[in-house]
Amino acid sequence: MLIRDDDLRLFEAQGTPALPPADRSGTADIMGARIWYASMGQGPAVVLLHGGMGNGNQWGFQVPALIAAGYRAIVIDSRGQGRSTRDGRPLGYAQMADDTLAVLDSLGVDRAAFVGWSDGAVTSMILADNRPERSDGVFFFACNVDASGTKPFVYTDVIGRCLNRHKQDFAALSPTPEAFDATFEAVGEMQRSQPNYTAADLARLAVPFWSVIGEHDEFITQEHAAYLARTIPGASLHVLAGVSHFAPVQRPEIFNAAMLTFLANVMPVG
Repeated sequence: MLIRDDDLRLFEAQGTPALPPADRSGTADIMGARIWYASMGQGPAVVLLHGGMGNGNQWGFQVPALIAAGYRAIVIDSRGQGRSTRDGRPLGYAQMADDTLAVLDSLGVDRAAFVGWSDGAVTSMILADNRPERSDGVFFFACNVDASGTKPFVYTDVIGRCLNRHKQDFAALSPTPEAFDATFEAVGEMQRSQPNYTAADLARLAVPFWSVIGEHDEFITQEHAAYLARTIPGASLHVLAGVSHFAPVQRPEIFNAAMLTFLANVMPVG
């Protein structure tokens, strides 16, 4: 059945389908935090990193598609979000990249491909920059690498519904459910001040890279996505028609088709 939830009414009300039972789940302890993860399926490893204030459950449309295609799907709750904790220091994408590596070490995974949504895309990029030997490629969806890539913020009902879903999930999952507002501010400060990659920084990236953006993204300009594709060696631009920043839950079949095509190119099964 095709899902079409462009206005996020279903996402706000129901969230995404439950993740399949995990083969392994737990937490990795690193730098004052416990980072939650779950691993499902067998085959080459694909790490799914969610957007700001989200959680790993929000990949409920993608994980079954990955397992069916012969991949091992690993979902992670970013520091301070979902089921993961944080310490009192400011949040940072470089720390989240290290958190992700700690999870992979806990699972005994040497290399993986990374599918990043918004904040998760930046985390994936920084991990690939710092530790290219651990990355089979980055599917970079819907984020900026410097301040020039963002649009002026305009509140919409779709954004409001996504935020309501985040609030519900945070209350249900977080070890500190009362900390939503403080965490929201910490994530916002990170987003306002990071990342700050220059063209020279991008030019040193040495893993397969797709710059992917929804046609109607509310936050990121298409020109910025095109700039990434022009500047990162071997990268390519992919615009997903008819969707916005929330493509993985708006029209999962469109997002999944692009994701699986990327993976077939960088990490084929069999």
